[in-house]
Amino acid sequence: MDNVSTEKEVISKNFIEQIIEKDMEEGHCKQVVTRFPPEPNGYLHIGHAKSILLNDGLAKKYNGKFNLRFDDTNPTKEKTEFVQSIIEDVKWIGGEFEDRLFFASDYFDQMYEAAVELIKKGKAFVCDLTAEEIREYRGTLTETGKNSPYRDRTVEENLALFEGMKNGEFEDGTKVLRAKIDMLSPNINMRDPVIYRVARMHHHNTGDKWCIYPMYDFAHPIEDAIEGITHSICTLEFEDHRPLYDWVVREVGYENPPKQIEFAKMYLTNVITGKRYIKRLVEENIVDGWDDPRLVSISALRRRGFTPESIRKFMELCGVSKSNSSVDYAMLEYCIREDLKLKRPRVMAVLDPIKLVITNYPEGEIEYLDASINQENPEMGTRKVPFGREVYIDREDFMIEPPKKYFRLFPGNEVRLMNAYFVTCTEYITDETGKVTEVHCTYDPETKNGTGFTGRKVKGTIHWVEASTAVKAEVRLYENIVDEEKGVYNEDGSLNLNPNSLTILNECYIEPAIKEAKALDSFQFLRQGYFCVDCKDSKEEQLVFNRIVSLKSSYKPS
Repeated sequence: MDNVSTEKEVISKNFIEQIIEKDMEEGHCKQVVTRFPPEPNGYLHIGHAKSILLNDGLAKKYNGKFNLRFDDTNPTKEKTEFVQSIIEDVKWIGGEFEDRLFFASDYFDQMYEAAVELIKKGKAFVCDLTAEEIREYRGTLTETGKNSPYRDRTVEENLALFEGMKNGEFEDGTKVLRAKIDMLSPNINMRDPVIYRVARMHHHNTGDKWCIYPMYDFAHPIEDAIEGITHSICTLEFEDHRPLYDWVVREVGYENPPKQIEFAKMYLTNVITGKRYIKRLVEENIVDGWDDPRLVSISALRRRGFTPESIRKFMELCGVSKSNSSVDYAMLEYCIREDLKLKRPRVMAVLDPIKLVITNYPEGEIEYLDASINQENPEMGTRKVPFGREVYIDREDFMIEPPKKYFRLFPGNEVRLMNAYFVTCTEYITDETGKVTEVHCTYDPETKNGTGFTGRKVKGTIHWVEASTAVKAEVRLYENIVDEEKGVYNEDGSLNLNPNSLTILNECYIEPAIKEAKALDSFQFLRQGYFCVDCKDSKEEQLVFNRIVSLKSSYKPS
């Protein structure tokens, strides 16, 4: 029996966990150290969440450490704004890096020294070819490359030229430092890659100290080695870069070099994650910033009302694999529904209101009725809901001439007001266009609380909000920003945008239980969906709610 359970345990481990455990058993690794290394050139999105949770989860599982490090080697695209947003996102989603917050730029001196060491070993040279010439000399997937005419410069000449590059003696783009590896290698990344370039750019962290900057493929393995990262976990597109990663840590001479492991990216269907596309949407004011709730940046998901728990559950369902695959966005929605349904209070909200007047109810009287806070979780208790002569109901719950099997309110019909009384429609009022503006009913006092009455049955139950105590709010209904029928992109690369991705309802009425709601508090609006207080635009005197997700979905977990 023990052997069977052990086998099952091994099968349940993903391939990265199996590699780590083997390394620990064989003594290659005493304590696991992982990292999440974003470039601060935009906001993080749902795909980054997978990397954060994977790296942090592995560190926790093996009692190791998890670092947050900014790969800030390209100052042209990097901003302090992005640094701050990434730190906030990583903390919110549950990445516990404690005091281990690092910047690649903290290691620029060590990277420079490493490059000097490579030159001294005859493993790097200064090249004067232009970027276009370097591409031409590199060759293709079917043709080998050829050596640069500057490849055989002496060590002394290379040291002098590289120091000149550092001291600003050469114009941007006129000289680069290249690793001297093998121009005949079948792997293009190993054909004497550029490891430093001259670039006079102001850096968010180091200011104007440097006018040369290391390339990512050179800097990244050095950062990992300096921090003692044991397993450098990255996505599949870096698989072809692994030989260069290993070459750098080996030639620079680091003991116990990190091991690079690649896993598959996670692609969500019909969403926009490309930074240049999101940047365009922001700049053209199509969305309300990088945290617009129609996007899938982590800050957008947080603002919309997703929880860290729901995103973690989503990542568990997706799993870790070596092959790229797409995941339906509906699965993410399923995860937030599952997370909220037993936790969050339920309230009545009328999003498209019609006034309903109960003509035989005493004028000026308000009574308080008992209603459960969450029918699926009785432990949350009950709340008091005010009821009076005038209430709001949703427009779709009344029809003058209803079709068959319409069990809600129409002239002469009796329905249950949820948690309250049976009411019968006696008349209605319209404006000059024929639009219904008010419905009149009578109520039966003996049917109080609706569910306990057995004298007769009604087929319809509708929700409502008492008019004098109702909280007026703005409600934003979101759909996918992408036109799902056409897909994300047109043939010319432009985006297929859904013109109905945002509907703003300015006159919604909600029961007073939400009056004290704070930013990011969430509720289920009965029959409507899950909603969250917007953290950007909502104010105490004017609440704004974002619809997180509707109540129903076609998605079924397997």
